[in-house]
Amino acid sequence: MRITVVGGGVIGLLTAIECARAAGVDRVDLVDAGPIPSPTATSNDRLRVVRALHRGEPALTMAAAQAHVGWMDIERLVGSRFYHPAGALTVMPEQDVGAELALLTAAGAKASALSPADLANRYPWLRFPAGTGGVLEATAGVVLSDHALVALARWLGSLPRVRLHPHQRVVDVSQNDGAATIRFADGGFHTADQVVVAAGPWSRELVPAAIASDLTLYRQSVLSYQPPAWPRDWAGMPAALGLGPARDAWLMPPVPRSDAPMRLSAASACRPVTELSDRVTPNRWREHLVGVFAELLPAFDPAAVVDSTDGYYLAERTRGGPLLATYGAGRVLAYAACGGMSFKFAPQIARTIADRAVGTPPRPTGLDSIDRPRLLAAVGEE
Repeated sequence: MRITVVGGGVIGLLTAIECARAAGVDRVDLVDAGPIPSPTATSNDRLRVVRALHRGEPALTMAAAQAHVGWMDIERLVGSRFYHPAGALTVMPEQDVGAELALLTAAGAKASALSPADLANRYPWLRFPAGTGGVLEATAGVVLSDHALVALARWLGSLPRVRLHPHQRVVDVSQNDGAATIRFADGGFHTADQVVVAAGPWSRELVPAAIASDLTLYRQSVLSYQPPAWPRDWAGMPAALGLGPARDAWLMPPVPRSDAPMRLSAASACRPVTELSDRVTPNRWREHLVGVFAELLPAFDPAAVVDSTDGYYLAERTRGGPLLATYGAGRVLAYAACGGMSFKFAPQIARTIADRAVGTPPRPTGLDSIDRPRLLAAVGEE
């Protein structure tokens, strides 16, 4: 069996790995328009948080409680360390803490409640609105995502049944004569028994209109922050979410023994856009985030903002999460949305996509849009 995966980000790499490990697969080809791993992939960032709590959503919390296990399994497989169990703090109105802690406990996650006094004592470098409590997940962590992608690509490239094809831009994916065909910008083509499209924000250009119309493209601005007192004052700080009066700001702390600076952003710096363009943060959005964190960090120093960058991701239009679809007589699988939960769930998502690609019963992820993919009878179906 021959399988081709389009996309050199985290889902593409992990799906190719899972396919290459499956019985009955003779060859796996991984294709990307740029280098592998792709430097422009949504997942190619410095830090990504892996946490369980999805407030008010038991099914997602239950599924996410196993995400850190998936990442540790991947570490052992490829023999490289990039997952750091630093914990995650979700702040919220004090009266909500009990219910959210119960949600995590039911999911099997190790967590504890923090009162307003606890927050003030433990994290004096953060400013919390009055009446704010928190839930601290001990089993959550941070992935050095750029390091992870390099390790995945290196391990994948070492397998004899795998071929990596960087700098090959795919312009069309179709099915005919019992095989799937991908066509390249240079006029060449490649056939396989099964194709998996996992090209991140570029997936919208390769999938049928019935899928593309349900996807929204977002652009997110993020600050890189390295204060003079780092890392002494920030030692042991977990990832923090739900910050600020609007509860939409987040902070990824520095990782010990890493050169990765802190990452600061907020949902208010995420906006829908019509097309992919540059990754330079416009001054308007950089200054917006500087203003947000000047209010959240009492000792915030704008001069310690060492960089800012914009990234893109797709999300399903109505539910805002990932989307999996199958078409072309079942020979094409498209993981067509890459935002939000993708990175944390990547090991589970890739595993079930690979199961479907090789024809074995798919192992459930707990994500409804992945476990019940959209089925299109034909590429042109609307």
